Amino acid sequence: MSEIVVSAVSKTWGGVGGVNRISFKADAGTLLVLLGPSGCGKSTTLRLIAGLEEVDSGTITIGGRDVTHLSPAERRISMVFQSYALFPHLNVAENIIFGLRVRGVGRAERDERLKRVADIVGLSHLLDRKPSQLSGGQRQRVALGRAIIAEAPVCLMDEPLSNLDAKLRHEMRTEIRSLQQRLGMTMVYVTHDQTEAMTMADRVILMRDGVIEQNGAPHELYNHPASDFTARFIGTPPMNIISWRDGSLLGVRPEHVSIVESGGVPATVKATEYLGADSIVLCEVEGETMAIRQPGFCQLHAGDKIGLGWQDRHIHLFERTSGKRRDAGAPRH
Repeated sequence: MSEIVVSAVSKTWGGVGGVNRISFKADAGTLLVLLGPSGCGKSTTLRLIAGLEEVDSGTITIGGRDVTHLSPAERRISMVFQSYALFPHLNVAENIIFGLRVRGVGRAERDERLKRVADIVGLSHLLDRKPSQLSGGQRQRVALGRAIIAEAPVCLMDEPLSNLDAKLRHEMRTEIRSLQQRLGMTMVYVTHDQTEAMTMADRVILMRDGVIEQNGAPHELYNHPASDFTARFIGTPPMNIISWRDGSLLGVRPEHVSIVESGGVPATVKATEYLGADSIVLCEVEGETMAIRQPGFCQLHAGDKIGLGWQDRHIHLFERTSGKRRDAGAPRH
């Protein structure tokens, strides 16, 4: 079993940055995403699990074994970084088996593993090429192959797709998720891209300022955000959050806001964005901006006066000062 347990772990540099007493578990064979903006502590957390940074306090176990003070090599993990970190003078095959060669794995076993891994990541026809002869997506596959060939039960990934264009990112997201499930690896994946998190993860940990803002399945963060920060971070466009008449913050997803023929909340159209399958209408409501998702092409224009409505079951309420979720007493409109 390759379950990862992080218990009350802290790490700072001179009292600045890092993470503060974070605790979570990555179940064996699942993909856990550490999500959040730059500087939130997600990469620090990954480096602590990897042993690339030493914890100030707390413990880390992998497969029931305390690895808190073990070296990276003793933790039985593989890692894929944002930069491909390939050796330019070695070909694809040599890059993939480099770690096995360093560890003294025999030639026959190296060749057998290389063939299997090259087939898995789709590189069998490129083994003789140098990194300079590869596309970005192919280089990332080499990095993946190098991680897989180690046959470590845990794989850590730090923003592995951030250097790829949108189409390649989409393709690689699918491939990484498929690989993780097929091989039964426990994977911890760091990203600032909420689309990656929502489409790949079994569980998402959203981080903010060195602490965990929310830990749950992707649908839980989307449908039941624990704070206005989660509500704004998850979703494209993000949840509308406006000041409400009872002094709270009211949140409602763009797809849950309707244009009503009469009554409703008065709004003025500011702009429309046509996206093909749907349109995003940006409106001003009592000095604040709300986004509405409408199917297909929208005929509204800037300056149009409309009324907005939403059902009470789609309302999210948050405390104005703390930003924490408040479920009781949905406001009327």
